Amino acid sequence: MEADSHTAAETGIDTPLTRHAGIRVPLICGAMYPCSNPELVAAVSLAGGIGIVQPLSLTYVHGYDFREGLRHIRSLAEGAPIGFNALIEKSVKAYEDRMRAWVDIALEEGVRFFVTAMGHPRWVAEKVHAVGGVVYHDVTERRWALKALEAGVDGLITVNDRAGGHAGAKSPAALLEELADLGVPLVCAGGIGDAAEFAHILRMGYAGAQLGTRFIATTECSAHDDYKQKILDAGSDDIVLTDKLSGVPVSVIRTPWVEAVGTRSGPLARRLLRGRRTKHWMRTFYALRSLRHLKKSLNRDSAYQQYYQAGKSVQGIERIEAVSDIVRRFEEAAMARDGGS
Repeated sequence: MEADSHTAAETGIDTPLTRHAGIRVPLICGAMYPCSNPELVAAVSLAGGIGIVQPLSLTYVHGYDFREGLRHIRSLAEGAPIGFNALIEKSVKAYEDRMRAWVDIALEEGVRFFVTAMGHPRWVAEKVHAVGGVVYHDVTERRWALKALEAGVDGLITVNDRAGGHAGAKSPAALLEELADLGVPLVCAGGIGDAAEFAHILRMGYAGAQLGTRFIATTECSAHDDYKQKILDAGSDDIVLTDKLSGVPVSVIRTPWVEAVGTRSGPLARRLLRGRRTKHWMRTFYALRSLRHLKKSLNRDSAYQQYYQAGKSVQGIERIEAVSDIVRRFEEAAMARDGGS
Protein backbone atom coordinates (compact mmCIF):
# COMPACT_ATOMS: atom_id res chain seq x y z
CA MET A 1 0.00 0.00 0.00
CA GLU A 2 2.08 2.90 -1.28
CA ALA A 3 1.15 6.26 -2.71
CA ASP A 4 1.41 6.88 -6.44
CA SER A 5 3.14 10.28 -6.67
CA HIS A 6 6.07 12.25 -5.23
CA THR A 7 7.99 9.03 -4.68
CA ALA A 8 11.21 8.59 -2.77
CA ALA A 9 12.99 7.67 -5.98
CA GLU A 10 13.05 11.34 -6.96
CA THR A 11 15.88 12.00 -4.51
CA GLY A 12 17.05 8.59 -3.36
CA ILE A 13 15.91 8.95 0.28
CA ASP A 14 14.38 5.53 0.52
CA THR A 15 12.69 4.51 3.77
CA PRO A 16 9.45 2.65 4.47
CA LEU A 17 7.87 6.01 5.37
CA THR A 18 8.75 7.68 2.08
CA ARG A 19 7.36 4.67 0.23
CA HIS A 20 4.19 4.46 2.31
CA ALA A 21 3.42 8.19 2.11
CA GLY A 22 4.70 8.78 -1.42
CA ILE A 23 7.05 11.57 -0.34
CA ARG A 24 10.66 12.60 -1.01
CA VAL A 25 11.77 13.35 2.54
CA PRO A 26 10.83 11.15 5.53
CA LEU A 27 9.41 14.09 7.50
CA ILE A 28 5.93 14.40 8.96
CA CYS A 29 4.54 17.70 10.19
CA GLY A 30 2.61 16.36 13.14
CA ALA A 31 -1.01 17.41 13.64
CA MET A 32 -1.13 20.25 16.16
CA TYR A 33 -4.13 21.75 17.87
CA PRO A 34 -4.45 24.70 17.42
CA CYS A 35 -1.38 25.37 15.23
CA SER A 36 -2.09 23.26 12.13
CA ASN A 37 -3.31 26.01 9.81
CA PRO A 38 -3.85 25.09 6.14
CA GLU A 39 -0.85 27.03 4.88
CA LEU A 40 1.52 25.17 7.20
CA VAL A 41 0.14 21.72 6.37
CA ALA A 42 0.35 22.39 2.64
CA ALA A 43 3.83 23.93 2.80
CA VAL A 44 5.37 20.82 4.37
CA SER A 45 3.82 18.59 1.71
CA LEU A 46 4.84 20.93 -1.10
CA ALA A 47 8.41 20.94 0.24
CA GLY A 48 8.67 17.14 0.06
CA GLY A 49 7.51 15.92 3.47
CA ILE A 50 3.90 15.36 4.46
CA GLY A 51 1.64 17.71 6.41
CA ILE A 52 -1.07 16.17 8.58
CA VAL A 53 -4.50 17.79 8.80
CA GLN A 54 -5.81 18.26 12.35
CA PRO A 55 -9.60 18.41 11.81
CA LEU A 56 -10.50 20.43 14.92
CA SER A 57 -7.85 23.00 14.02
CA LEU A 58 -9.18 23.17 10.47
CA THR A 59 -12.82 23.60 11.48
CA TYR A 60 -13.05 24.94 15.04
CA VAL A 61 -9.96 27.18 15.04
CA HIS A 62 -9.52 28.22 11.42
CA GLY A 63 -13.19 28.21 10.49
CA TYR A 64 -13.34 25.96 7.42
CA ASP A 65 -16.04 23.58 6.40
CA PHE A 66 -14.13 20.31 6.61
CA ARG A 67 -14.46 19.20 2.99
CA GLU A 68 -13.78 22.67 1.62
CA GLY A 69 -10.81 23.02 3.96
CA LEU A 70 -9.31 19.78 2.68
CA ARG A 71 -9.77 20.94 -0.90
CA HIS A 72 -8.12 24.25 -0.06
CA ILE A 73 -5.10 22.52 1.48
CA ARG A 74 -4.79 20.15 -1.47
CA SER A 75 -4.86 23.09 -3.87
CA LEU A 76 -2.10 24.84 -1.90
CA ALA A 77 -0.06 21.63 -1.87
CA GLU A 78 -0.31 21.40 -5.68
CA GLY A 79 -0.98 17.68 -5.76
CA ALA A 80 1.54 16.61 -3.11
CA PRO A 81 0.18 14.08 -0.59
CA ILE A 82 -1.37 15.29 2.67
CA GLY A 83 -2.34 13.22 5.68
CA PHE A 84 -5.16 13.16 8.21
CA ASN A 85 -5.09 12.85 12.01
CA ALA A 86 -7.86 10.74 13.57
CA LEU A 87 -8.11 11.01 17.36
CA ILE A 88 -10.32 8.03 18.03
CA GLU A 89 -10.93 8.09 21.78
CA LYS A 90 -14.55 7.18 22.57
CA SER A 91 -15.09 9.77 25.29
CA VAL A 92 -17.96 11.63 23.57
CA LYS A 93 -20.39 9.86 21.21
CA ALA A 94 -21.03 12.97 19.12
CA TYR A 95 -17.29 13.46 18.63
CA GLU A 96 -16.82 9.82 17.61
CA ASP A 97 -19.60 10.15 15.04
CA ARG A 98 -18.05 13.32 13.67
CA MET A 99 -14.62 11.71 13.42
CA ARG A 100 -16.07 8.80 11.45
CA ALA A 101 -17.68 11.28 9.07
CA TRP A 102 -14.41 13.21 8.72
CA VAL A 103 -12.51 10.01 7.89
CA ASP A 104 -15.05 9.18 5.20
CA ILE A 105 -14.77 12.66 3.70
CA ALA A 106 -10.97 12.56 3.78
CA LEU A 107 -11.02 9.27 1.89
CA GLU A 108 -13.50 10.67 -0.63
CA GLU A 109 -11.17 13.65 -1.16
CA GLY A 110 -8.21 11.41 -1.92
CA VAL A 111 -6.30 11.38 1.38
CA ARG A 112 -4.43 8.08 1.72
CA PHE A 113 -2.09 8.58 4.70
CA PHE A 114 -3.66 8.53 8.16
CA VAL A 115 -2.23 8.96 11.66
CA THR A 116 -4.41 7.62 14.48
CA ALA A 117 -4.11 8.18 18.23
CA MET A 118 -5.78 7.72 21.60
CA GLY A 119 -7.96 4.72 20.83
CA HIS A 120 -8.42 1.46 18.96
CA PRO A 121 -7.67 2.08 15.26
CA ARG A 122 -9.20 -1.03 13.68
CA TRP A 123 -12.17 0.73 12.08
CA VAL A 124 -9.88 3.38 10.58
CA ALA A 125 -7.46 0.76 9.26
CA GLU A 126 -10.29 -1.19 7.65
CA LYS A 127 -11.70 1.87 5.88
CA VAL A 128 -8.29 3.13 4.75
CA HIS A 129 -6.98 -0.24 3.59
CA ALA A 130 -10.13 -0.77 1.52
CA VAL A 131 -8.98 2.05 -0.79
CA GLY A 132 -5.25 1.27 -0.70
CA GLY A 133 -4.23 3.73 2.01
CA VAL A 134 -1.87 3.50 4.98
CA VAL A 135 -2.35 4.00 8.73
CA TYR A 136 0.30 4.85 11.32
CA HIS A 137 -0.58 4.95 15.03
CA ASP A 138 0.86 7.02 17.91
CA VAL A 139 2.37 4.89 20.69
CA THR A 140 4.49 5.49 23.77
CA GLU A 141 5.32 1.90 24.73
CA ARG A 142 5.17 -1.71 23.56
CA ARG A 143 1.76 -2.71 24.92
CA TRP A 144 0.03 0.01 22.91
CA ALA A 145 2.12 -0.86 19.86
CA LEU A 146 0.99 -4.49 20.04
CA LYS A 147 -2.67 -3.48 20.31
CA ALA A 148 -2.30 -1.17 17.31
CA LEU A 149 -0.66 -3.88 15.23
CA GLU A 150 -3.44 -6.30 16.14
CA ALA A 151 -5.83 -3.68 14.77
CA GLY A 152 -3.99 -3.71 11.46
CA VAL A 153 -1.92 -0.50 11.35
CA ASP A 154 1.02 -0.27 8.95
CA GLY A 155 3.50 1.74 11.02
CA LEU A 156 4.05 3.39 14.39
CA ILE A 157 4.70 6.99 15.45
CA THR A 158 6.86 6.48 18.56
CA VAL A 159 6.24 9.42 20.89
CA ASN A 160 9.22 9.87 23.19
CA ASP A 161 10.03 11.84 26.32
CA ARG A 162 11.26 14.86 24.34
CA ALA A 163 7.99 15.42 22.46
CA GLY A 164 5.67 18.39 22.77
CA GLY A 165 2.03 17.97 23.68
CA HIS A 166 1.29 14.58 25.25
CA ALA A 167 4.83 13.25 25.54
CA GLY A 168 5.90 9.70 26.27
CA ALA A 169 8.14 8.52 29.08
CA LYS A 170 11.01 6.83 27.18
CA SER A 171 13.96 8.09 25.17
CA PRO A 172 14.18 7.70 21.38
CA ALA A 173 16.85 5.02 21.80
CA ALA A 174 14.83 3.08 24.39
CA LEU A 175 11.70 3.13 22.23
CA LEU A 176 13.60 1.96 19.18
CA GLU A 177 15.12 -0.93 21.12
CA GLU A 178 11.72 -1.85 22.56
CA LEU A 179 9.85 -1.82 19.24
CA ALA A 180 12.43 -2.66 16.55
CA ASP A 181 11.49 -6.36 16.43
CA LEU A 182 7.86 -5.67 15.51
CA GLY A 183 8.62 -5.54 11.80
CA VAL A 184 6.88 -2.26 10.92
CA PRO A 185 8.24 1.24 10.19
CA LEU A 186 8.95 3.35 13.26
CA VAL A 187 8.80 7.15 13.11
CA CYS A 188 10.59 9.14 15.81
CA ALA A 189 8.38 11.84 17.37
CA GLY A 190 10.01 14.25 19.79
CA GLY A 191 13.21 16.21 20.27
CA ILE A 192 14.18 16.82 16.64
CA GLY A 193 14.87 20.51 16.13
CA ASP A 194 17.75 20.54 13.68
CA ALA A 195 19.06 18.66 10.66
CA ALA A 196 21.82 16.87 12.57
CA GLU A 197 19.30 15.29 14.93
CA PHE A 198 17.21 14.20 11.95
CA ALA A 199 20.17 12.51 10.29
CA HIS A 200 21.04 10.87 13.60
CA ILE A 201 17.66 9.22 14.09
CA LEU A 202 17.76 7.89 10.53
CA ARG A 203 21.18 6.36 11.23
CA MET A 204 19.71 4.80 14.37
CA GLY A 205 17.19 2.92 12.24
CA TYR A 206 14.06 5.06 12.34
CA ALA A 207 12.09 5.30 9.09
CA GLY A 208 11.54 9.01 9.53
CA ALA A 209 10.66 11.77 11.97
CA GLN A 210 7.56 13.63 13.06
CA LEU A 211 8.14 17.28 13.94
CA GLY A 212 5.80 19.74 15.61
CA THR A 213 7.64 22.47 17.49
CA ARG A 214 10.14 23.05 14.66
CA PHE A 215 7.28 23.77 12.26
CA ILE A 216 5.57 26.22 14.62
CA ALA A 217 8.63 28.48 14.31
CA THR A 218 8.04 29.03 10.60
CA THR A 219 6.74 31.83 8.44
CA GLU A 220 3.81 29.68 7.30
CA CYS A 221 2.50 28.85 10.78
CA SER A 222 -0.22 31.25 11.92
CA ALA A 223 0.75 31.11 15.61
CA HIS A 224 1.43 34.61 16.88
CA ASP A 225 4.95 36.01 17.02
CA ASP A 226 5.12 35.82 20.84
CA TYR A 227 4.67 32.04 20.65
CA LYS A 228 7.40 31.69 18.04
CA GLN A 229 9.78 33.89 19.99
CA LYS A 230 9.23 31.82 23.13
CA ILE A 231 10.34 28.75 21.15
CA LEU A 232 13.49 30.56 20.00
CA ASP A 233 14.29 31.73 23.53
CA ALA A 234 13.66 28.42 25.30
CA GLY A 235 16.10 25.63 26.03
CA SER A 236 15.27 22.01 26.76
CA ASP A 237 15.30 22.70 30.51
CA ASP A 238 12.48 25.21 30.02
CA ILE A 239 10.04 22.47 28.95
CA VAL A 240 7.83 21.30 31.81
CA LEU A 241 4.85 18.98 32.14
CA THR A 242 1.48 20.31 33.26
CA ASP A 243 -1.78 18.43 33.74
CA LYS A 244 -3.74 21.67 34.11
CA LEU A 245 -4.72 21.66 30.43
CA SER A 246 -6.04 18.17 29.72
CA GLY A 247 -5.86 16.18 32.95
CA VAL A 248 -2.78 14.30 31.74
CA PRO A 249 0.78 15.68 31.46
CA VAL A 250 1.35 18.03 28.51
CA SER A 251 4.73 19.54 27.58
CA VAL A 252 4.73 23.34 27.64
CA ILE A 253 7.27 26.13 27.91
CA ARG A 254 7.77 27.32 31.47
CA THR A 255 6.55 30.92 31.77
CA PRO A 256 5.66 33.15 34.73
CA TRP A 257 2.03 32.23 34.06
CA VAL A 258 2.72 28.49 34.24
CA GLU A 259 4.73 28.94 37.44
CA ALA A 260 2.00 31.09 39.00
CA VAL A 261 -0.89 28.68 38.31
CA GLY A 262 1.18 25.54 38.96
CA THR A 263 1.51 22.39 36.91
CA ARG A 264 -0.60 19.93 38.92
CA SER A 265 -4.35 19.62 39.22
CA GLY A 266 -5.79 19.69 42.70
CA PRO A 267 -6.19 16.52 44.82
CA LEU A 268 -9.93 16.21 44.10
CA ALA A 269 -9.42 16.43 40.34
CA ARG A 270 -6.60 13.87 40.47
CA ARG A 271 -8.79 11.48 42.47
CA LEU A 272 -11.69 11.86 40.02
CA LEU A 273 -9.34 11.31 37.06
CA ARG A 274 -8.29 7.98 38.58
CA GLY A 275 -11.78 6.81 39.50
CA ARG A 276 -13.29 4.02 37.42
CA ARG A 277 -16.70 5.71 37.28
CA THR A 278 -15.54 9.33 37.11
CA LYS A 279 -12.47 9.34 34.87
CA HIS A 280 -14.54 9.33 31.66
CA TRP A 281 -16.43 12.48 32.63
CA MET A 282 -13.33 14.22 33.97
CA ARG A 283 -11.40 13.53 30.78
CA THR A 284 -14.31 14.84 28.74
CA PHE A 285 -14.44 18.00 30.87
CA TYR A 286 -10.70 18.57 30.54
CA ALA A 287 -10.76 17.89 26.79
CA LEU A 288 -13.52 20.42 26.15
CA ARG A 289 -11.89 22.99 28.42
CA SER A 290 -8.48 22.58 26.79
CA LEU A 291 -9.98 23.03 23.32
CA ARG A 292 -11.32 26.42 24.40
CA HIS A 293 -8.17 27.44 26.24
CA LEU A 294 -5.77 26.48 23.46
CA LYS A 295 -7.89 28.19 20.82
CA LYS A 296 -7.68 31.34 22.94
CA SER A 297 -3.91 30.87 23.15
CA LEU A 298 -3.63 32.08 19.54
CA ASN A 299 -5.01 35.45 20.65
CA ARG A 300 -2.19 37.71 21.81
CA ASP A 301 -4.49 39.44 24.31
CA SER A 302 -5.72 36.26 26.00
CA ALA A 303 -4.34 35.12 29.34
CA TYR A 304 -4.25 31.61 27.94
CA GLN A 305 -1.64 32.62 25.39
CA GLN A 306 0.81 31.90 28.21
CA TYR A 307 0.34 28.17 27.55
CA TYR A 308 2.87 27.51 24.82
CA GLN A 309 2.93 23.83 23.89
CA ALA A 310 6.41 22.76 22.79
CA GLY A 311 8.89 19.92 23.06
CA LYS A 312 12.55 19.73 23.97
CA SER A 313 13.50 20.25 20.35
CA VAL A 314 13.41 23.96 21.22
CA GLN A 315 17.09 23.47 22.08
CA GLY A 316 17.97 23.20 18.38
CA ILE A 317 15.68 25.92 17.00
CA GLU A 318 17.43 29.25 16.51
CA ARG A 319 15.36 31.20 14.00
CA ILE A 320 12.01 31.48 12.29
CA GLU A 321 12.32 30.08 8.77
CA ALA A 322 10.32 29.15 5.73
CA VAL A 323 9.18 25.53 5.72
CA SER A 324 10.92 24.92 2.40
CA ASP A 325 14.29 25.94 3.87
CA ILE A 326 13.88 23.59 6.83
CA VAL A 327 12.85 20.61 4.71
CA ARG A 328 15.66 21.23 2.21
CA ARG A 329 18.27 21.38 4.99
CA PHE A 330 16.93 18.22 6.61
CA GLU A 331 16.87 16.50 3.23
CA GLU A 332 20.51 17.41 2.58
CA ALA A 333 21.51 16.08 6.00
CA ALA A 334 19.65 12.83 5.34
CA MET A 335 21.32 12.40 1.97
CA ALA A 336 24.75 13.07 3.44
CA ARG A 337 24.44 10.87 6.52
CA ASP A 338 26.04 7.85 4.83
CA GLY A 339 27.26 9.52 1.67
CA GLY A 340 23.74 9.27 0.19
CA SER A 341 21.18 6.48 0.58
